[in-house]
Amino acid sequence: MSNGKKKSKKKLLIFGGLGVLLLVVILLVVFGGNKEDIFQVQTEITQRKSITQVVSATGKINPVFLVKITAEATGEIVSLYVREGDKVKKGQLLLRIKPDIYEAQKTQVEARLAQTNANLNSTKALLDKVEADYTRIQGLFQKGLASDSELEASKSTYLQTKANYESQRSSVAQSEASLKEALENLNKTYVYSPINGTISILDVELNERVIGSVFQGTTLLTVADLNQMEATVDVDENDVVLVSVGDTAKIKVDAFGEREFHGVVTQIGNSAKTTGLGSQDQVVNFEVKIKLVNPGDQIRPGMSCDANIETETRTNVLAVPIQSVTARLPDMKKETTKEDTEATEGEESAPKPKNGKSNKPKEVIFIVSEGKAKMIEVKTGISDDTYIEIIEGVKGDEEVITGPYRAISKDLEDGSKISITSKRKDDKKS
Repeated sequence: MSNGKKKSKKKLLIFGGLGVLLLVVILLVVFGGNKEDIFQVQTEITQRKSITQVVSATGKINPVFLVKITAEATGEIVSLYVREGDKVKKGQLLLRIKPDIYEAQKTQVEARLAQTNANLNSTKALLDKVEADYTRIQGLFQKGLASDSELEASKSTYLQTKANYESQRSSVAQSEASLKEALENLNKTYVYSPINGTISILDVELNERVIGSVFQGTTLLTVADLNQMEATVDVDENDVVLVSVGDTAKIKVDAFGEREFHGVVTQIGNSAKTTGLGSQDQVVNFEVKIKLVNPGDQIRPGMSCDANIETETRTNVLAVPIQSVTARLPDMKKETTKEDTEATEGEESAPKPKNGKSNKPKEVIFIVSEGKAKMIEVKTGISDDTYIEIIEGVKGDEEVITGPYRAISKDLEDGSKISITSKRKDDKKS
């Protein structure tokens, strides 16, 4: 009997304990679930600043003036007067191609010209005699001392001789033209520098045989003016519309680390350069040329570079940190940042609301108001790497929430309770 009572008492204690534990869990769920989240945030005071919009691009360094010299005469290189890296002057002799064939052609043409000149002189003497005879017969005919047949015969001889003389003159002119061509071909065996510059590439060696052609001759060497250099960069199709001739740029050449060179945009390509055509990796760029200001004498053609083109500068504008601006859809709690929204453009659009209002994302910022986050719709302008211009929505001196990223982009709502962990006021004004 006593054992039965003990067992009943033990069961009562066990079930009683379970009941108390269950009650505690229920109370924790009820009161814990009603507890409002408080978000830890960082803030900054909105101020007026100067903002410079920048377009970034990568590319190579090239000379502004570069000339590739190709062979116009065929033969062996018998003299090579320069080496790669040598500085040369305009008109300086660079190399010589063996001239034997061209000298022989010149000699042949000179002999032909001498022969045609001799023939011309002989025909000229004969023409003078025939012309004198014809003039004499004309005088006798007028006096009735010469017959018609004598006059006609003299005239015929004169005309034939004159035609032969004109033919000889044409032969002489043709021979002179051939001699001029032969001299030009001979002169092509001498290769001179077309500009002041540096031998940046030397493609041939002494005793090497080259093929001459006006259009596709052997490439001999390249002369570049290294005092005038430019960065040739590829700019994305979405950014090229922001770039204008005359924009300034800051250029970093990989070989010089953090050193910055200054430049000016001189040319913007009209034709697109497409890579990965038809694939998901398709990229459309436009070539932009930036002339370097005072590049020095250490930059070399072909060096890799990064360019930041300053496309627009606005002074004394209201600005907030770029991470403070996010995009929100009406009636949706989980949103994306401005960057995320741009990245997902083209995907299936959200359904239109029944009230006819647009579901287009709106740009917003969160400011601090009485210990809570207040969402404000804004209109933005240009931006740099750190700040973005606010055209409409704020008046200045608001305490804008700048972080953390997740809070701004997803968690914060209008009226969310916040706790400020750090506050920064930038005293640098424009």
